[in-house]
Amino acid sequence: MRTRLSTKGQIVLPAALRDADGIAPGEEFEVERIGPDEYRLTRISPPANRGLVDWLRSCPEEGWFVEIESESTDSL
Repeated sequence: MRTRLSTKGQIVLPAALRDADGIAPGEEFEVERIGPDEYRLTRISPPANRGLVDWLRSCPEEGWFVEIESESTDSL
């Protein structure tokens, strides 16, 4: 696939690539110069728990979590 460098020095990843790899706005990449006219773009891995808060907030219904009684751990 081809893309073009903007007047601001930005390169746009085509939508097909972004969709295939789940790339979202704001993600970071590392650019490495391999040689004359050759570069490598590497996606910096997102944190392991990325999306966890959204997943937890998507509970099936309000009040689904019920605390269970347990013994105190203060004496341990």
